[in-house]
Amino acid sequence: MPRGLVLATPQLTSDGTPFSAQYDDVYHSTEGGLAQAQHVFLGGNGLPSAWQGKGAFTIVETGFGQGLNFLATWAAWRDDPQRCARLDFVSIEKHPFDCEGLAVVHPKDGALAPLAELLRQAWPVPVPGVHRLVFDGGSVTLTLLFGDAMEVLPQLSCAADAFYLDGFSPSKNPDLWQPRVFKQLARVARAGSTLATYTAAGFVRRGLQEVGFETRKAPGFGAKRDMTVAQFPTHWRTRRGPVQAPVWSERHAIVLGAGLAGCSLAERLASRGWRITLIDANDGPARGTSAHRAAAMHPHVSIDDSVLSRLSRAGNLLARRHWDALDRAGFATGFQRTGVLQLAEHADDATLQQRIVEALGYPASYIDWLTADQAAARVGASVPQGGWWFAQAGWVAPPDICRANLAAADAAIDARWNTHVALLRHEADHWQALDAQGEVIASAPVVVLANSLEAARLAPLTMALLKPVRGQLTDVPIACLEPGVAWPRAVVCGDGYLLPAEPGAQTVRTGSSFQPGECDLAERAADHAANLRRLAGLQPQQLGALARLDPAQLRGYVGVRCVSANRLPLIGPLVDEAAATAPGFRLRGPHAQLPRMAGLYAALAYGSRGLTWSVLGAELLAAQIDGGPLPLEADLAAALDPGRFVLRALQHGRGQGASAALAHSETADTPD
Repeated sequence: MPRGLVLATPQLTSDGTPFSAQYDDVYHSTEGGLAQAQHVFLGGNGLPSAWQGKGAFTIVETGFGQGLNFLATWAAWRDDPQRCARLDFVSIEKHPFDCEGLAVVHPKDGALAPLAELLRQAWPVPVPGVHRLVFDGGSVTLTLLFGDAMEVLPQLSCAADAFYLDGFSPSKNPDLWQPRVFKQLARVARAGSTLATYTAAGFVRRGLQEVGFETRKAPGFGAKRDMTVAQFPTHWRTRRGPVQAPVWSERHAIVLGAGLAGCSLAERLASRGWRITLIDANDGPARGTSAHRAAAMHPHVSIDDSVLSRLSRAGNLLARRHWDALDRAGFATGFQRTGVLQLAEHADDATLQQRIVEALGYPASYIDWLTADQAAARVGASVPQGGWWFAQAGWVAPPDICRANLAAADAAIDARWNTHVALLRHEADHWQALDAQGEVIASAPVVVLANSLEAARLAPLTMALLKPVRGQLTDVPIACLEPGVAWPRAVVCGDGYLLPAEPGAQTVRTGSSFQPGECDLAERAADHAANLRRLAGLQPQQLGALARLDPAQLRGYVGVRCVSANRLPLIGPLVDEAAATAPGFRLRGPHAQLPRMAGLYAALAYGSRGLTWSVLGAELLAAQIDGGPLPLEADLAAALDPGRFVLRALQHGRGQGASAALAHSETADTPD
């Protein structure tokens, strides 16, 4: 299992203390986990007083375990009337519990029990990567990094105010107490940040001192005489310091575009206390590409766990958690968790699918492989092949997602419908959105372009090579299908896809065409015919009924998607292309930075994966704009950076013209 995680198995000692057979050690002191967390980690870091009066406070922990330190910190934050506005808790775990395991080891009563239940409700499928959990209306975030500390710590982007150096004891798990781990903690340490750990081992103190921490002993908890506390001094500098939050004159952003990207971002920024001016040229939300009533979502999977696979895994799981939270809050998203079956193309492909599932070692709740008979039983209809089963996937109407997000953020949003932005102008520290007559529509320090192909007209996006892709779906009358032949109750995809029938619906939806470079919104009989052929491949038992249909009489939906040069979205701050490609500009040093357009961001080129990218993109942009830990690994954030094309052109051009270099390398990093 090269990529799968080894799950922690719930085990209890005779006194009820959680115990790890793998490390032959307990998860917390036998004298009480809550008391240990309060004395060692909160007390050792001067909490809660250290966070009082601050806008945000970030804690980084090196071993999540059963989550007692997080629960104790969350409870202390809730009980503190002078608490910080936002608490960001980041924790690493190599051997995570699953939700059922947490239920065994979590407290059943007491102050932490209700918080533990909320944690389990939001608990992610234990697969590798970064998992963002949001609580208390966005005021508390838990960012979990599932994986080996030395693989995931270098990918962490944040500025830490405090550290909980936890984990099994140095004698049981020496890998977690090495100088290279301490070096990564120092990399993200804010000046003046604090650290606490239950161990007083001399080599731990010396290792922390070597990377800049000033350490001392303090009274330990319970039977332990001493523990270690430390502080990162204000005079110490690392080569790459922590990621600092931008400073804005006001927390106000203009979001251009009210599709999945724009509505999701508006909600995420509003949850952080931002005021949003949402501008769209249509008469309401989800009138463009996000207008269709049925879209499926499932992750991409590959045996090498490619960038696209990692990103889509993060995006799918985060979207599901966010939509579940909206549903619980009373903002109905309408997501249908039917599951998605991705059929194998042929027998050899089925063998490959099986091998990939076995090699990755992910839980069956994330991905499973089913034979044709097993798949038919799962979806309730005959299928021509076996395939991958994604139990947590499904389908939804994107307009419902948009409306749920806007309803959740209603008080913070000033929506301007039927409004066309002709020009963006930067004046002092504000961006101005201007109409065709040059009048100011809105002004704010931050503008986010979430308006698809229209963005290229307003901002420097030459090197991203934004392109249209036309797609046509087909509605098939249920009355015309073979009588007595069951229709799948789950999404089935392969060469094309089909959706389940909605209760009371007269048609079922299938598709889709994929036509790069085309923008025509008129329906085409030829595309309906092609969609029927795709459907026949997914449901051969319907072949006779489909052959009797006249494609010219069918109706459906046509949308135009926006894609980038390498078909990954553009999410992040925009590059000043003129400055970056000017004669004499050079990238200098291993961590050289591209010049950016201050306050101008993109949420673009979501292509056919708008559901996958919408929440991930919104959470990433909210962290980049407002500060706090990023919701995914640094290399994945770089893969989405709108400046990646400029960076590659400069690296390939060697100072001889970035635009020319791009022309020779525009497909070099295609994720497919």
